[in-house]
Amino acid sequence: MDFAQHLPALQVIVPLLAAPLIVLLQPRGFAWAATTATAFFSFAVSIAIAVRILAGDILRYEMGGWFAPIGIELRVDAFSAIVLLIISGAAAISLIAARNSINQQIEDHRQPLFFAAWLLAIAGLVGMVVTADAFNIFVFMEISSLAGYILIAGGPDRRTLPAVFKYLIIGTIGATFYLIGVGMIYMMTGTLNLEDMAQRVVGIEDQRPILVAAAFVFIGLALKAALFPLHVWLPNAYTHAPHMVTVFLAACGTKVAVYVLLRFQFSIFQSFGEHLLQFALFLMPLALLGIIVASLVAMFEGHLKRMLAFSSVAQIGYILMGASLMSDSGITASTLHMFNHALTKGALFLAVAKFATQYADLRIDSLKSAARSMPLTSFAFVIAGLSLIGVPGTAGFISKWQLIMAIMETGNMGFIMVAIVVISSLIAVGYIWRVIETLYAIPTDDLPDDAADVSVKPEKIDMLLIALIFTVAMNIYFGLVPGLPLTLAELSSKILLKVEF
Repeated sequence: MDFAQHLPALQVIVPLLAAPLIVLLQPRGFAWAATTATAFFSFAVSIAIAVRILAGDILRYEMGGWFAPIGIELRVDAFSAIVLLIISGAAAISLIAARNSINQQIEDHRQPLFFAAWLLAIAGLVGMVVTADAFNIFVFMEISSLAGYILIAGGPDRRTLPAVFKYLIIGTIGATFYLIGVGMIYMMTGTLNLEDMAQRVVGIEDQRPILVAAAFVFIGLALKAALFPLHVWLPNAYTHAPHMVTVFLAACGTKVAVYVLLRFQFSIFQSFGEHLLQFALFLMPLALLGIIVASLVAMFEGHLKRMLAFSSVAQIGYILMGASLMSDSGITASTLHMFNHALTKGALFLAVAKFATQYADLRIDSLKSAARSMPLTSFAFVIAGLSLIGVPGTAGFISKWQLIMAIMETGNMGFIMVAIVVISSLIAVGYIWRVIETLYAIPTDDLPDDAADVSVKPEKIDMLLIALIFTVAMNIYFGLVPGLPLTLAELSSKILLKVEF
């Protein structure tokens, strides 16, 4: 067997095996270094997988030598590859930036356990993407969720406890709904392999247990993806988590749930002609409401992290609106926006983490004139904000433009959706400009005492700032040269719509 066929297994096995070893690394910095090295290994494997996928391969790996559908199969195609790049890239960047931040927020004796949980979160997320077994998706979902609860609650802010409790309850409900749906499908088909399941469900798609199973799977994954109005866990979880955890989860956490949701709807339930139409008609209004309502809430939010958290809910709406078009161009735009939003929101939360090194209070008003003492961070926030809005020359513009083109293909009704996209982008201009105006405000005598103190401190060049500048540069690069993610997104669309296993 070609060594490349082992790459999907390495994505899962290496972080899983490294996690218990990390616990033993007690000296300060060793746990972080080992975790970061593991994350970069995972990122390198993702790049190698993407190269093979672009060459026309689909990677399959039979665990234990048992062939599917009897055995458990790992399988990576273009849709899997782009999500793997998002997960591993987010993990690597957030960890390289996390050294000083984690030292300030996590006690030395707790850091090995914290970083072990981080590796388990990586293993769980990539496992959900590479496995071709419906029950294993649930197993990896629980691994990533439990590790995520630990990461969010790991900081010194005690407000994380009620946020994590809400996340735990809603996450458990979502996982339970998904498991019930999978159980009902298994009852009707006798298989858990996704490819085999897609074949066996043909001919029984109109039977009530299958229809109910589709509803359970959709609701469970919508909870995990924070689809409006099932997003109530997300704002507090992102706001009160340690800053680097927010960077990691905001970039990839909900994207994996969206991946599984789209994989089920277009691969397993692809023969449900009427079901897919109902899925689109049900999903589209929720996506549009999420875009408008979450954007409006972000407009009036006074805390920087909460503002960006509600912005993430709106961006999930963009992703799912593209999927609800049920077209090749719509799913291409949806997949591309998953990649570009990960870059954009990762950069914005990295900027927030850098602001937090000098400003304990992340309320927008407390950042007045911050550009004087943190010019590079402020400028990076501006560029990332432009990408979030969708200004030409940034990654955010490419996916929004693709989405608008896909909407226009739908006919006259598309003008309404285009109007919503434009209105939401204008609202994004409002809340991003509110922050920029504060950062670059002319200093006055009524500045808070803490702002006056930090104004004389030069901006420290550290790994966090370097990671921020690199991520912003990638936003510009993929805005000017979008070939890699666009090609993977186009291949993903063909796979989902044509069910090419």
